[in-house]
Amino acid sequence: MPEVILPGASGRIEGRYSPGKRANAPIALILHPHPKAGGHMNNPVAVTLHQLFLQRGFATLRYNSRGVGKSQGEFDSGIGELADAATALDWLQANNPAASQTWVAGYQFGAYIGMQLLMRRPETDGFISVSPPSNMYDFSFLAPCPASGLFLHGTADTIVPPVEVERVVNKLRTQKGIVIDYELEEGASHFWQDHMGAVERRVGAYLDKRLEENPA
Repeated sequence: MPEVILPGASGRIEGRYSPGKRANAPIALILHPHPKAGGHMNNPVAVTLHQLFLQRGFATLRYNSRGVGKSQGEFDSGIGELADAATALDWLQANNPAASQTWVAGYQFGAYIGMQLLMRRPETDGFISVSPPSNMYDFSFLAPCPASGLFLHGTADTIVPPVEVERVVNKLRTQKGIVIDYELEEGASHFWQDHMGAVERRVGAYLDKRLEENPA
């Protein structure tokens, strides 16, 4: 999985890129957890998401946001991180101009940034949000949500209680034209220790369902 360096607003952005096997391969951008809580692109959930898309033929990019690893700059409370995400998606699209679909997937803080990116990029076809921190950040910007997607959460998440995510899901489900899947994994915590297989199984099954409905 080759290392790539992208030019960002705060300097270089370090990433890992896996190209697709055909010119019109769909693309997926993976976003990692909170930098101030040790989040980085090699987080197990982020790597699992990367592999799930790669296995299904996607050209896939995950990267370190500003101030993480070899990426330059400093944490910017979400504002600069959203700019980094947009830069990364621009790069991914520029390297895959014939991409048949565009997906965004994020875990924890990465899910929050990913959903904001989704609102600014109406060409996005789908999203995956794992353990979105809907009690820490205001998700009311998702009105309307431009794409169907999956929210995946753990019943044993004490950092973001499931009821907080359900509020967002229930609001989005009143919107016509999109379908929001919400799955709860019994016993899984915010960090998915001992439940990585559930992430792989549930996200993989969701992607397979969507790709069967609308082949990429």
